[in-house]
Amino acid sequence: MESAGTFHPSEHQHIRYNPLRDEWVLVSAHRMKRPWQGQLEKPPEEDIPRYDPSNPLCPGARRANGEVNPAYESTFLFDNDFPALQPDAVEPGPSQHPLFRAKSARGVCKVMCFHPWSDVTLPLMSLAEIRAIVDKWAEVMVDLGNIYQWVQIFENKGAMMGCSNPHPHCQIWASNFLPNEAKAEDGTQRQHCLQHGTSMLVEYGQQEAARRERLVVENENWLVVVPYWAVWPFQTLLLPRRHVLRLQDLTDQERDTLASIMKRLLTKYDNLFEISFPYSMGWHGAPTGPHLREEDCSHWQLHAHYYPPLLRSATVRKFLVGYEMLAQAQRDLTPEQAAERLRNLPEEHYTLKQARSAQ
Repeated sequence: MESAGTFHPSEHQHIRYNPLRDEWVLVSAHRMKRPWQGQLEKPPEEDIPRYDPSNPLCPGARRANGEVNPAYESTFLFDNDFPALQPDAVEPGPSQHPLFRAKSARGVCKVMCFHPWSDVTLPLMSLAEIRAIVDKWAEVMVDLGNIYQWVQIFENKGAMMGCSNPHPHCQIWASNFLPNEAKAEDGTQRQHCLQHGTSMLVEYGQQEAARRERLVVENENWLVVVPYWAVWPFQTLLLPRRHVLRLQDLTDQERDTLASIMKRLLTKYDNLFEISFPYSMGWHGAPTGPHLREEDCSHWQLHAHYYPPLLRSATVRKFLVGYEMLAQAQRDLTPEQAAERLRNLPEEHYTLKQARSAQ
């Protein structure tokens, strides 16, 4: 028997559909009222030295393989000293049973430093410095995309997200196969395009821009939303307004405005709890490779996912365990609540405000 009353998403549990992954998420916003007696994280380290010769990502530092970094002044790209993928791989051979299948995995893993200083992060960089990062991303996408089927750019920021080196950088892994996340998004976007004749995420972006309840920040070429189906508390989705397949397809203006909107979003993240906000982020665009037929990619839309773990404060995070691992994803505040909190935050970085107040 259904209960009477008016549905309020911030008060009543419900499930939401994620069309990009063909999955559902349980939204239980009333759980934010429960007392927290679980694990408390250490706030991120703030006093990071600008240069540390023992940090293998710093200019002039010696890395684990004995190589010495150049005295770079902008971005710096190098092969990962401990790669998960390598260009050569031994074939496992035919399977003796369909339940025990394996294939060779080939690829390369690279590290890209954003800046020579260890004590800066993306929101504290200049627009020109961020634009240089965007250009390098696009360049690497072209170079590796000529060889490999998938090129994954991702950044793990903060020790909470497994970042072992306090220095602004990302990783780029290219593979001769489509990873699970890419394969899932390829399938759902293709199916939506076949059924509706439009790119799923182009249509979704247009809907969010019109509805505005989950909009965080926008400019003439980009918008950032907390997606309707978000799992992580302050998860966001960065979308171009026009149909774009890959980073290298962006115009000069779109690259400039991408640098701007990234800085604005990440400043809001840091301002939320007045810490250097941890997250994992990554770019998803159309597959690549030498044998790709471009007409097979029109269903794709370039986008970036941001997955920050913090829930209530700088020390309380969201854990994806138990029900999330064994049943389905669950979140503790609505995407609309998260978007409103982020949207209403100032776009001046809290450290700059503190420095000005101290003068």
